[in-house]
Amino acid sequence: MNIGEAAITAVFGYAVVFAGLLILMIVLYCMGAFFKEKSFEKTEPTVLIEETKPEPIQNTEKKVAPGSAGRIKLYDVPDKEAAMIMAIVADTMKKPINELHFISIKEVK
Repeated sequence: MNIGEAAITAVFGYAVVFAGLLILMIVLYCMGAFFKEKSFEKTEPTVLIEETKPEPIQNTEKKVAPGSAGRIKLYDVPDKEAAMIMAIVADTMKKPINELHFISIKEVK
């Protein structure tokens, strides 16, 4: 085997190895994307637990409107945003807002 044939064999060998690595990378990427998508379909919504609990915003003593569900604890959420969140939840669930009972609303940072 002369120098020319050895060079061609070496280049061909390197090309085969890199092509195999590239195919392996593509297969692993596709499998990762497939299983990542599958894991999001089956998971339930998770609750984030923080070590430090923020103090709820103290609502001043106000009269409760007729048909309301009582007091709601707000953690770092202004009243306007809490009302928006409750309206969005009621619309998404296709239920009247007076049939829902909200206990607390907390901003996740």
